[in-house]
Amino acid sequence: MKVYKFGGASVKNADAVKNMAGIIGKHGYDPLIVVISAMGKTTNALEKLVESYFHGSHDTKKILFEQVKDYHYQVINELFEDKNHDVYLDVEQIFYHLYYYLREAPGRNYNYEYDRIVSTGEILSTRIISAYLKSTGIENRWFDARQLIITDSNYRDAAVDWLKTENLIRDKILGYLAKRKSEGLSAVGITQGFLGGTTQGFATTLGREGSDYTAAIIAYALKAQEVVIWKDVAGVLNADPKLFKNTSLLRNLSYQEAIELSYYGATVIHPKTLKPLLKKGIPLKVRSFYHPENEGSLINHKTTDDNSFPSYIIKFNQVLLSVFPKDFSFIAEKNLSRIFSECARNSIKINLMQNSALSFSLCFDEDKIKTPNLLKSLGKIYTVKYNTGVELITIRHYEKANLKELLHGKSILIEQKNRTTLQWVVKESEDELLE
Repeated sequence: MKVYKFGGASVKNADAVKNMAGIIGKHGYDPLIVVISAMGKTTNALEKLVESYFHGSHDTKKILFEQVKDYHYQVINELFEDKNHDVYLDVEQIFYHLYYYLREAPGRNYNYEYDRIVSTGEILSTRIISAYLKSTGIENRWFDARQLIITDSNYRDAAVDWLKTENLIRDKILGYLAKRKSEGLSAVGITQGFLGGTTQGFATTLGREGSDYTAAIIAYALKAQEVVIWKDVAGVLNADPKLFKNTSLLRNLSYQEAIELSYYGATVIHPKTLKPLLKKGIPLKVRSFYHPENEGSLINHKTTDDNSFPSYIIKFNQVLLSVFPKDFSFIAEKNLSRIFSECARNSIKINLMQNSALSFSLCFDEDKIKTPNLLKSLGKIYTVKYNTGVELITIRHYEKANLKELLHGKSILIEQKNRTTLQWVVKESEDELLE
């Protein structure tokens, strides 16, 4: 049994959905679970809708809602000749419930409302794709990930209850697979990436780009043969091809190397994806949906090729924050504990940190909600100085890298180096420090 994961780019329009159906159709009769993200940039569009729900005008909210609706109906109209197909009713009901939900005043918990609204994207995409696959002769069953992956109520970054989740996945999915096998039929399950649910039935999300994680959770629970993530690139590259002209395909990486790359911000794999696969030794492949005949990249226990090429990771829209005690005391364990506690309370993931006698500096992703809250809470206790809009550059196996080109026109604010990894926090030379 295998698990396939298709991201938003692989189902962004009718032609992309047809291409995905072709890949699934060539899989054969072995059981297959397909994890699917929201179509195209739907998650981004729904995030704008959430913002409008809280802070925008009625007209703006209506326009954003209609844009999401029109986009999905355009895909449906191109996929289904029969305009009386049941999929139209399914999609209409999903938008009907969303419309009436948006008419109510938002609650105080932004993250709860975010998960409730943004989760609509994956429900829509999987309903449409499940129906389309059936219309092409690929029989399948639609599973609701909100009833498979049980989480806590930490909305927007929910933690998985592994015991409950494993039991539910095995009970619901294995039963379906066994029934199809007993009938001599192929078995394809369709479910949503990114989503989970609380025991009370409220929708949660697993963090941005969490669909990869969903695939790993399901593979772990079902002891899958392998996971395949279908991307718009050839596989795992040593740099983002949108930022670097010459990139190299990393054909084989160890779990450990892939975990390091994802931890530092490589976007091709979600950071939490690899640990469950490592625990059960399930290989992960990253392949191109444009060229499904190519093997792409393989992630497994093999370590011999890990340092074949330097890898470059650039994270934009970073905040560099420096914290100074107001009473001129040293930065010691008590202060560090307080700083980490405030970061955790505001759900801030630290991408780099550096300590000195009188200050503590940390670099993290800028967020319009979390960043001001952290600055406010730390500012009550400490003197804080910060830069916004800085970049975090990470180079794995830097001894083989050309470093000068990366720093052209930039000033280094922080540098850290160990045996395999070099990191810089940099800013454009003309930027000024904000206080």
